[in-house]
Amino acid sequence: MEEERADELVSEDGAVISEREQKCQAFASVAGCDQAVAQCYLAENDWELERAINSYFEPSVESLIQEGNPSGGTQEGNPSEESTSGGQQMPVTAPDCCIDLTSDEPVVTQNPDASKHTTVSQKDESHFIFVTWNIDGLDLSNLPERARAVCSYLALYSPDVVFLQEVIPPYYEYLKKRAVSYTIITGNEDGYFTAIMLKKSRAILVNQEIVPFPTTSMMRNLLVANVKLCGNDICLMTSHLESTKEHAKERLKQLGVVLQKILEVPSSTTVIFAGDTNLRDQEVEKIGGLPSPIMDIWEFLGKPEHCRYTWDTKMNNNLKVAYTCRLRFDRILYRSALDGGQVIPQSLDLLGTEKLDCGRFPSDHWGLLCDFDVIL
Repeated sequence: MEEERADELVSEDGAVISEREQKCQAFASVAGCDQAVAQCYLAENDWELERAINSYFEPSVESLIQEGNPSGGTQEGNPSEESTSGGQQMPVTAPDCCIDLTSDEPVVTQNPDASKHTTVSQKDESHFIFVTWNIDGLDLSNLPERARAVCSYLALYSPDVVFLQEVIPPYYEYLKKRAVSYTIITGNEDGYFTAIMLKKSRAILVNQEIVPFPTTSMMRNLLVANVKLCGNDICLMTSHLESTKEHAKERLKQLGVVLQKILEVPSSTTVIFAGDTNLRDQEVEKIGGLPSPIMDIWEFLGKPEHCRYTWDTKMNNNLKVAYTCRLRFDRILYRSALDGGQVIPQSLDLLGTEKLDCGRFPSDHWGLLCDFDVIL
């Protein structure tokens, strides 16, 4: 009996050692460090992989707070009535799910948002996943937890293309450490700016361009990236158009620049523009609607009610404002290629609608998640 018990202990020890070696390899892969560093962080965190990874990146996250609030932030929306909070508490990461942005494999989770989508291989050339999100980097309250939550969503859906608005320099540095499987280009280096993230294994960056908005008072511009994705030429554009109702004139000037730039793209190339447009429906009506053949994907997909509002102080209490304002600031515009392969939007959903442990949402904006089918 004693010999059998000794054999069991040896077997158990071997299993523990093997499990820890696997965790060291996983940690080193995510963090981009050697296994000695990985072992140190894991040992300090009771060999809990997710906790150790968060501990490793924590200095980068904490620097977000130490930077202070960059100038140029604006509060969007118009007062009407008292706001109410909504949504359920959600852990920053799903249980037993490590935040790994380095993997090209799809992530399966029990997160409620995930049930809306069919998980597909990232090697599937007939499909790609797209995200656009104003991550509200100008709001420093609970920013470390909120930044980790944004990365959790990116790990969950593993999008091929990501547009971000209101990125600040420390947030950008944090993303570069966490999202090593992405090429990241930005619309600026100082203050706050937009960014485009391209999954390296899927999207090939051909060239990039920053188109200035000459009369902006809020550091806004248009970031353009031409890419090869799923065998197609795609022109990607993102911007954060001028904020607040009072700056509608400048915002529409900027929209005019965007629309003209879309129309100038060769007809063999699909164009996807998205971002925080700050547009009100009546402003689009004022210019006579979008010029053909440019389409608003929300309208193209039948105006799904669950995506009607992306800036919603009735459901999102991050700003703690005493009014209700529900608007579709965040939009995706689309111009299909007129010949060659076709990129066709299939579905649209919101991201970031669950509260975090801190009682706030990842951003004051909901993100947009869009699935595209590709027909060659």
